[in-house]
Amino acid sequence: MKARIAVLPGDGIGPEVAAEGVKVLKKVAEAYGHDFVFQEALIGGAAMDVTGSPLPDETLRLCRESDAILLAAVGGPRWDDPAANVRPEQGLLGLRKELDLFANLRPVRLYPPLLHTSPIKPDIVAGTDLLVVRELTGDVYFGQPRIEGHDGRAVDTMVYTAAEVERVAHVAFRLARRRRGKVTSVDKANVLACSRLWRRVVTTVATAYPDVQYEHMLVDACAMHLIRRPTSFDVILTGNLFGDILTDEASMLAGSLGMLPSASLGGGSLGLYEPVHGSAPDIAGQNMANPIATILSAAMLLRCSLGLEEEAQAIEDAVQAVLEEGYRTRDIGGEGTTLVGTREMGSLIADRVTHSEWRIE
Repeated sequence: MKARIAVLPGDGIGPEVAAEGVKVLKKVAEAYGHDFVFQEALIGGAAMDVTGSPLPDETLRLCRESDAILLAAVGGPRWDDPAANVRPEQGLLGLRKELDLFANLRPVRLYPPLLHTSPIKPDIVAGTDLLVVRELTGDVYFGQPRIEGHDGRAVDTMVYTAAEVERVAHVAFRLARRRRGKVTSVDKANVLACSRLWRRVVTTVATAYPDVQYEHMLVDACAMHLIRRPTSFDVILTGNLFGDILTDEASMLAGSLGMLPSASLGGGSLGLYEPVHGSAPDIAGQNMANPIATILSAAMLLRCSLGLEEEAQAIEDAVQAVLEEGYRTRDIGGEGTTLVGTREMGSLIADRVTHSEWRIE
């Protein structure tokens, strides 16, 4: 297969972890006989410094012309002014909106070798394997924020249409069919009109999937049960704001944000793949960042945009093998483990990516 992959390193630790994701993808291409063409472009603060825009036209054009997009991180203290008219995060939000990437997939899996890195008791968190499907282009983040008068009153509008809810609900139910067959739809229907619409539409969509069990849950209850009984969840379907918060909470189940990948998908095969973590400017350039979330995002890229299931599994198997051998970056390190840097972790994983026909079972 020949594929064109846009690489957007971004800010902070972004260039470091992006390099490791590309390193592993190149190893996959070598092992399986694919031809991946990588092209880099600017986004976020790095793009602002050069062009004045967090999403230059050239970057957007490259992304539209590519088969998939691998993005690392945006933002940092250099551009950290909430009152600024132009911010690095607008590059990421703009890319999602321009490409109509409405479904954000965030898997949360606790690898057995990392059981004791989670702050949650091992007997509660063991076996956690859930997927959050977050609607990505609606909700309060894309409303009409304004400050009224001089008394400091601020207004943000939460908006959803039935069509927006329906399309992301179908994504969640289809994915549940390939997993354990359960969807938990999360809202705040006891307070918000948007949530009452959400619940009504999801209930209708569910009738098309009689083989999938589903339930509705208020967001505050979901936040509690994620900690009390995380293994009871399979697919969590929710809106943009709630999904943003719940996935950060769920990251602690896996022990570190550095372990969590994500995919943002639209109606076609083009997708944006990025780690859940931020730009971590405090450790940028020090070879300390955990590249595993980016590498696992690369695996999702292979699976979701290129249809290469076996190759995606090869990456995930390589990650597990390296963890079982005791290698760790600082964020997941522990007693009796071998601490390695960003580049070393990427190389260890790349070295263990092998074609399935060559693996020793």
